[in-house]
Amino acid sequence: MRTVLGIGTLLGRAFYAFDRSHRQLAIQNLRAAFPGRTERECQAICRDMFSHFGRLLVVLLKFSTMRPDEMLARVEFEGEERVLHAHAQNRGVLLYTGHFGFWEINALVHALAMKPMAVLARPLDNPLLHDLLERVRTATGNSVFYRRGAIRRVLRALDANQAVAFLIDQHMQPADAVYVEFFNRPAATTSALAALALRTGAPVVPVFALPLPGGRFRMVYEHAVEPPDANDEHAITEFTQRCTDVLEMYVRRYPELWLWMHRRWRDVPAGEHMKGMFPSASQESVDDVEERTQ
Repeated sequence: MRTVLGIGTLLGRAFYAFDRSHRQLAIQNLRAAFPGRTERECQAICRDMFSHFGRLLVVLLKFSTMRPDEMLARVEFEGEERVLHAHAQNRGVLLYTGHFGFWEINALVHALAMKPMAVLARPLDNPLLHDLLERVRTATGNSVFYRRGAIRRVLRALDANQAVAFLIDQHMQPADAVYVEFFNRPAATTSALAALALRTGAPVVPVFALPLPGGRFRMVYEHAVEPPDANDEHAITEFTQRCTDVLEMYVRRYPELWLWMHRRWRDVPAGEHMKGMFPSASQESVDDVEERTQ
């Protein structure tokens, strides 16, 4: 694992050196998020962030070759009783995180330590990479829900008391989003997580996968997010804000573990495409959440 992490660090540093467009975008986002930090500090976080995502890529590939007992030997869990308590309510569980830490590793070992989950994802543009990532994601029994029809599949999974995992930190098209504060700036954020939680009563549990010394990882399950009054006309926005606040807390603690190179706070101009370290995902075509959950 030490060799794997070293290779990942070198890979990330290479992209930091040569991927000028994403490097500039990440530093721009860091300046806005941390106005009290110096330019040198922002550049250091950016460099460490590239190194982290290089490690994430190679660690994920390494885990895909490991036996279940070898995976579990590399991880420890904190707060997993909160997930078990949530399942005891028999309404399913909505897990969420962001492009933070080792989220892909969490999905793999969650299925081994508790039970398989469903993961909501966008298909990658490159079919070879898409197929490879899907094989890795489903290696321990998880399923992946893509695009159209996903909400109905989520509702069926929750009805069967399964866990479903969301990422809530990507920019969404305004028709499918609510605007909440993220690092003191309005960010278009998926409304699906809050809408599903309010409709079904499924507990919403934040989860974060952190690196530990010696090539080990800690899976942290936080307290379930307290839902607002479902009858409040702003309930979806308020619930989404509460979930986002937990994610922001972790990003502030470990800024080098979050994907600062994403255009989180503004639309990408039509026709603009930035190639770099990570394959882009197809824009999910979604209908209004409320309509899809009828």
